[in-house]
Amino acid sequence: MGKNLTTRSEDYSKWYNELVVKADLAENSGVRGCMVIKPYGYAIWEKMQAQLDKMFKETGHQNAYFPLFVPKSMFEAEEKNAEGFAKECAIVTHYRLKNDENNKGKLIVDPNAKLEEELIVRPTSEAIIWSTYKKWVNSYRDLPLLINQWANVVRWEMRTRLFLRTAEFLWQEGHTAHSTQAEALAETKQMLEVYAEFAENFMAIPVVKGIKTETERFAGADETFCIEALMQDGKALQAGTSHFLGQNFAKAFDVKFANQEGKLEYVWGTSWGVSTRLMGALIMTHSDDNGLVLPPNLAPIQVVIVPIHKTDEQLEEISAQVNELVKALRKLNISVKYDDRTNLKPGFKFNEYELKGVPVRLAIGPKDFENGTYEVARRDTLTKEVVAKEGIEIYLQNLLETIQKEMFEKSLAYRDAHITNVETFEEFKEVLETKTGFLAAHWDGTPETEEKIKELTKATIRCVPLNQVAEAGTCILTGKPSTGRVYFAKAY
Repeated sequence: MGKNLTTRSEDYSKWYNELVVKADLAENSGVRGCMVIKPYGYAIWEKMQAQLDKMFKETGHQNAYFPLFVPKSMFEAEEKNAEGFAKECAIVTHYRLKNDENNKGKLIVDPNAKLEEELIVRPTSEAIIWSTYKKWVNSYRDLPLLINQWANVVRWEMRTRLFLRTAEFLWQEGHTAHSTQAEALAETKQMLEVYAEFAENFMAIPVVKGIKTETERFAGADETFCIEALMQDGKALQAGTSHFLGQNFAKAFDVKFANQEGKLEYVWGTSWGVSTRLMGALIMTHSDDNGLVLPPNLAPIQVVIVPIHKTDEQLEEISAQVNELVKALRKLNISVKYDDRTNLKPGFKFNEYELKGVPVRLAIGPKDFENGTYEVARRDTLTKEVVAKEGIEIYLQNLLETIQKEMFEKSLAYRDAHITNVETFEEFKEVLETKTGFLAAHWDGTPETEEKIKELTKATIRCVPLNQVAEAGTCILTGKPSTGRVYFAKAY
């Protein structure tokens, strides 16, 4: 199974696209801008989904499901939100097709089947959910309302790339309603922490926690908190967002509650989400020129065992031993695959699992069987060692933990080495082109300067870091006063 991947240094973008397809994660579909997520890719997404879902439920959230379609008037109710998503909306105008009398076998839109009101295919669900909350919320006893939904959304993107930007994608979106501003803000920050913990402990991706500028803020939010990750090519990727909505949607949809004194007040809201874009982040943070490198916590197969044999008898002996090991590993909740296919050579299998990023590979041949050993290969470091079969279950359990930890540490070292303080606009441009990464620079706080820097360099303010240190300085472009550094980067 030849990989023949373009190298990252040759063409990072081409390497990424080839890897997604060759590792059997996803492919382009017959629908422009949409993708088919293949079983191996979906298995990774399922592991992400299961862990996030567990974390949401541990913080008191429940899952629900809301319609795919949003009536246009409902979508328009929160003005900023409607304006923010208007250019990406897909709209349903008719509900029936009919046969074309002049062209047999062809279907045309039935002009008599025009909808009384056009329907928007959800680009996000605030409108439909807040219109529902109006019916669910009457009293302070109904609050907080902590709801999440796993769903697909449609944003009519013109330039698409598998996982990173597609016209339809999968995600989760949390939508909560609270009786006080403080409680809603605490929820917004809590969910940001959940995302950061997931990214770092499961995806092995270090993230910068921060706040978006007004220009980059979610349409309809008072404040957007985010986690930003750095890919191997030095570009940033927004890995998750959590929005404090204030009372904007409550006022747009008239969602009020009677407080303990019986007085009517508008509720306070939040929304937060991550999507299949995380798959792109996972691939681009860790993978190499040989294929995927998956952190054990999200790998569909954590350990693969490949027998090497010349005779059927040898295979039988090896299989009897390996089947016992498989049972022992599964008792430790390690996902393991024994690949005893006889129509493929071991070298082909090694290549396949390397391409697919399986964290640990065991090989066992007749000599290993006699010596009571296994050859153990790590995918992340491409190193091998011979390990005794006695106690190998615990050895592998510890090895998986080590790999998870070291993958995070490697990514963290890269990220930290690519945060550069810059003082002048000339230095800013030079670092952006040569070193890349996050550029910590002073900015005068105006949208005009932010836009001008973007126009001149294609770099955007990724966030104002939550751990920003107060520091007097001058804006790199205008020379006006600044009170602290913000993070700029080119981004996906």
